[in-house]
Amino acid sequence: MSQTATVQDVIPSRPSPGNFQFAGAGRDENAAGGAQYINFAIGDQQYGVDIMAVREIKGWSNVTLLPNQPDYVRGVLNLRGVMVPIVDLRCRFGQGHTESTPMHIVIIVQIEGRQVGLLADRVLDIVSFEPSRVQPVPRVADSSRVNFLAGLITIEDAMLALVDLPHLLSVELDNDDAGAAAVASAARPMT
Repeated sequence: MSQTATVQDVIPSRPSPGNFQFAGAGRDENAAGGAQYINFAIGDQQYGVDIMAVREIKGWSNVTLLPNQPDYVRGVLNLRGVMVPIVDLRCRFGQGHTESTPMHIVIIVQIEGRQVGLLADRVLDIVSFEPSRVQPVPRVADSSRVNFLAGLITIEDAMLALVDLPHLLSVELDNDDAGAAAVASAARPMT
């Protein structure tokens, strides 16, 4: 059974994994005109996703594996009758697989009308900032790979990489073509 809580009730301290629904979560009045992001960690790196895309944060639970999926797809989770693909962000970002434990979390986000779960280590905070403070991600080399980051921002001595959710499931122009297309297809709502 899911617990329902406000975003402020959930973050930053979460004594044990649970389910927290964010449907209808609005922007804080302190962030008038600003952007709000859920700040989470993968290892020592900090990332952010737009709070308006977040539907729920769940503790890790086992998923059903599917054959012929890319490495970064952990499987699917039955979330109140909806099959939600779970993306291992550590793996998707090229940092190896997550050895998931009950202390890991899944951030359920809405990406272009589809629910997708993002496996991460822990949620840290909600951050608010003016969008004009976001810096572009430096391009070191031209690459056919899709860029998963929308920008970078520094908040209190920490750099957050802002995840570009629509590009997270985009088809790449390399060996993962079929896998990324399969994830995007699996994430489509059933009619």
